[in-house]
Amino acid sequence: MAGALRQLTARPGAAARGAAARRGGLLQFAPALALALFLAPVAAGLLGTALPAFDYLPALGGTAFGLAAWRALLAWPGLGDSLALTLTSGLPATILSFAIVVGFLAACHGTAPLRLVQRLLAPLLAVPHVALAIGFAFLIAPSGWILRLLSPWATGWQVPPDVALVQDPHGLALAAGLVVKETPFLLMMTLAALERGDARERLAVARSLGYGPVTAWLKTVLPAVYPQIRLPIYAVLAFSLSVVDMALILAPATPPPLAVLVFRWFGDPDLTLRFAAAAGAVLQLAVVIGCIAGWHGAERLVAALGRRWARAGGRGGPGIAARRLWGGLLLLLQATAGLSLLALALWSVTRRWRYPDALPSEWTLAAWWRQDDALLWAGSTTLTVGLAATLLALALVLACLENEQRNGLTAGSRALWLLYLPLLVPQVSFLFGVQVLTVRLGIEATWLAVVWTHLLFVLPYVFLALADPFRALDERYARSAFCLGASPDRVFWRVKMPMLLRPVLVAFAVGFAVSVAQYLPTVFAGGGRHPTLTTEAVALLGGADRRVIGVYAFLQALLPLAVFAVALTLPTRGAARRAGGRQR
Repeated sequence: MAGALRQLTARPGAAARGAAARRGGLLQFAPALALALFLAPVAAGLLGTALPAFDYLPALGGTAFGLAAWRALLAWPGLGDSLALTLTSGLPATILSFAIVVGFLAACHGTAPLRLVQRLLAPLLAVPHVALAIGFAFLIAPSGWILRLLSPWATGWQVPPDVALVQDPHGLALAAGLVVKETPFLLMMTLAALERGDARERLAVARSLGYGPVTAWLKTVLPAVYPQIRLPIYAVLAFSLSVVDMALILAPATPPPLAVLVFRWFGDPDLTLRFAAAAGAVLQLAVVIGCIAGWHGAERLVAALGRRWARAGGRGGPGIAARRLWGGLLLLLQATAGLSLLALALWSVTRRWRYPDALPSEWTLAAWWRQDDALLWAGSTTLTVGLAATLLALALVLACLENEQRNGLTAGSRALWLLYLPLLVPQVSFLFGVQVLTVRLGIEATWLAVVWTHLLFVLPYVFLALADPFRALDERYARSAFCLGASPDRVFWRVKMPMLLRPVLVAFAVGFAVSVAQYLPTVFAGGGRHPTLTTEAVALLGGADRRVIGVYAFLQALLPLAVFAVALTLPTRGAARRAGGRQR
């Protein structure tokens, strides 16, 4: 798709357009359709948010441009604290996630810990942010599972301590939750970049010159791989600075981070607060842009210092201590995520669990039975929206990638920036404008509007998961089929798709997991009429019944995990069945 987007921006000549149309057929319209469904809402959403930020929104009483919204925003008590909390939680989380990924890969490249982590990576990527945040809160709360396991034998506490471990005033719980969730994503993107490069050759040359494994990786592999993971890092930074769903669970409520404050204003019954909310959304966008620019400047500084360090010629040691440190730290993060999910499962079947008991004393499925109708409604919406958005994204991505190959196009950096745009722009900064767009189109608060907003975020991840396997498929298979008289469409369906079944299913699972995790798009586009497991889990946080919260959060995590399990096992079973048929 990226190559196809680049084709649109390159404005080819008439002869080239005619040749492309003859070769591509209906596929020539796939890039334009992707642009219309994917980028146009983002642009319209930014415009629809920026106009009321400068007092222009006739439907809410604004008729001329002005700065009243900004004056109201800047006069709001606690705005400075909200900004500080945004920065002190988002920036450290991104820096620490990146440091863990780099340290782990530098110390453990090609070792058994890396292979173990890779096997556990897919389930962690499938877990939605809300489910992980709720499970993490159940884990680290004063009455959480960790202190239950340590009390009273290690702590002496017979009652939960009066300490703010969740929603602490400094946002440490939010930063820790972001590290647990975002580190697997950065690791996956870095591993994909390593497969595209020549990391093994670089390491072999450096090791032959006497460099230690960690020093060799940092001096030869990291400079080559970093440009390929720059955009994913920016996406993690933008998400960490503007996250709403995890912040509602783990961050303090008074004052909240800026994104949560803006979200509350957008949902306030006082419609005049929409102007201050729009100004806050623009401020949130400015904060993200400023931090990305600052990170880019830090890249240049670190690169200059790194060149001096590389020229100094230090070889480094064997890296045993580093392997234990970074390998143990990453495994600890994965264990934390696993225990968070297990805590959700335990609370969903708990009848009585008194502190400081390590495990429930009584078990029951009553919480599941009491919520059966509500679970069915929210679960069916989650499932249908996720399937529709993912299937549409998969069709668009396959059409654009096939069009790219048939027309001999190549992806460029400009196209990748377009692809990452919804991931780099804070959701709260443009979803209000998208909501205004759905009103203009007459589809506000409809199932179709929810699917459309989910598509904005599902499509980039589906493309990232599928583009490399699609492009890496050996062209000789298609050429052989062409020599036998097969048409391009027949080659696509009978040759390429069977060979790409596993990557296609994995891309589908990734897209479905992204759809299940969407909170703000569902709230803005659905208008409360299409509750999903995600929105219901967040809404239940105001209550005190951990059992019901655990039911919704655990089921929310279970759906994408089940889809991932099918995606990983179905091709293997199909291959085994075909092999058995050939042997008979």
